Amino acid sequence: MSQKIRYGDFISAVSVQQQKISYNQLTPKPRYDSQGKELPYQQPKIKLHPREVFHMIFPYVESRFMEQVKTVLPLVLYLVLFQWLILRQQINDPWIITIGVVAVLIGLMLFIEGLQRGLMPFGEELGDTLPRKLRLGSVLFIVFLLGIGVTLAEPAIGALKAAGAQVSPEKVPLLYALLNHWSDGLVLMVGIGVGLAAVLATLRLVRGWRLKPLIYSTLIPTLGLSLYMHSDPLLRAVLGLAWDSGAVTTGPVTVPLVLALGIGVAAATSKKNEPSGFGIVTLASLFPVLGVLLLGLYVANFYPDSLQAGVTSNAVQAAPNTEEALLNAVLMGLRAIVPLIIFLLVILKFVLKRTLPRPKILIYGFILATLGMIVFNIGLNFGLSELGTQAGAAIANAEKDAAGYLLVLLFAWLLGFGATLAEPALHAMGITVENLTQGAFKRYRLIYAVSFGVAFGIMLGVIKLMTQIDLIYFIVPGYGLALLLTFFAHEEYVNIAWDSAGVTTGPVTVPLVLALGLGLGQDVGALDGFGILSLASIGPIISVLGVGLWVSWQVRLSHHQKERDVTLSQTAR
Repeated sequence: MSQKIRYGDFISAVSVQQQKISYNQLTPKPRYDSQGKELPYQQPKIKLHPREVFHMIFPYVESRFMEQVKTVLPLVLYLVLFQWLILRQQINDPWIITIGVVAVLIGLMLFIEGLQRGLMPFGEELGDTLPRKLRLGSVLFIVFLLGIGVTLAEPAIGALKAAGAQVSPEKVPLLYALLNHWSDGLVLMVGIGVGLAAVLATLRLVRGWRLKPLIYSTLIPTLGLSLYMHSDPLLRAVLGLAWDSGAVTTGPVTVPLVLALGIGVAAATSKKNEPSGFGIVTLASLFPVLGVLLLGLYVANFYPDSLQAGVTSNAVQAAPNTEEALLNAVLMGLRAIVPLIIFLLVILKFVLKRTLPRPKILIYGFILATLGMIVFNIGLNFGLSELGTQAGAAIANAEKDAAGYLLVLLFAWLLGFGATLAEPALHAMGITVENLTQGAFKRYRLIYAVSFGVAFGIMLGVIKLMTQIDLIYFIVPGYGLALLLTFFAHEEYVNIAWDSAGVTTGPVTVPLVLALGLGLGQDVGALDGFGILSLASIGPIISVLGVGLWVSWQVRLSHHQKERDVTLSQTAR
């Protein structure tokens, strides 16, 4: 309802906030030299009180920190409260775990900020400049090397390597050898897989290739090799590790950097390309699986002595103390980021012969990314991994009757659903999908479809561990159904569905689920705890493809209805 105000009251209220200032008061007085010429003005350095600096920086840091809190804290609280209130079991070393979780939050905040300020602009610069300076073959070679480098910088790679300490060399000697004696080779093979995926994804963006043929030609041989290795008891133990490795690679470093480089190459070559960039996550998830499977075959056939070395060395191997664990975390952080930065600088300086753009901001980003990775690794070793292992052991102890079994499955389902629903990357992807499909595929449909798929995938992973059914009996039917749905789905929904699997495996979800699986596997007597991540990747592919087919059917039905209405109206005339 409007209200009458006297014009005089309005003028007095407005004028009281105003003050006339002469322009001469805002400009510095001119200075002249001995010859009477005006000297150029030099801006003096701004001097700020520490209190003013704090008030300027605090809101910026708070917003970045709260982004990580909203993602990590609900998941951690769910694990802790479920263990306390439902399972009635205490958390061991709660203060150490709390410090570790805080370190994870701070590390992720610093790392993501450094990624956005340093590594991401660097990747975009290279993607825009490389195709103008080099031929396509040279560009693809650099993309391949970059794929290897970004894999080393993935935060979740540390969780994969740390999992080797919880594997029994007597029960699964090949798996133990790959995670311990061949851990560097394992990460290298995963990196080679990501590098090849980056090359193929770049070619796809440049040439405008469809994703369906690439999925068929990559997934079918991988499934065939998995079936062959399943027939050998020695090789069978590698399957869970291999299929979980695909989920580890699609994190906050690999996808943005390689995608920025690939789209930059495609834009510079002025060829038909996918503006959205969908498809790269899919290829980066499948190629590492094939690489790890081939590494397992290679080690088993050409280095059988390393399998016996794992068994004999286990008796004298001692767990690292706190100082050694801290030193390892620092070294892992340096090894992950510094080689990648050096590689990018070498390409820029000696290949492109260009200087570093905005060097202070980029160096600031590099320092934050390195420091963030170190702090994250410390929090991962002392916080998240320990919490996940304890939660896995706790839910294993709850399985004593049918009610306990259902309780464990409910825990796994809620864990997957809640962790995925809080994933920021999924919400960003939902907005992109809604825009690309012009509103046909709603954002909330994608978010809930992916969350339901991950929830059922993690639940199947827990069933696999508790019943000790081989992973192959889940992988082959799951991907077989995904391939069948892919055949009938439209290309745009195929891109969305297969990439949605990679969005769910973030730097927090992977260590927690991996530690949860290993802890659960140890307590139920399973050979290993791998496989949950791979099943969590199949679920959203199937659910999103199903929703995509339903959306396509609804669109066709709507078009037919409109055509029928037009025909009836013309007939009536």
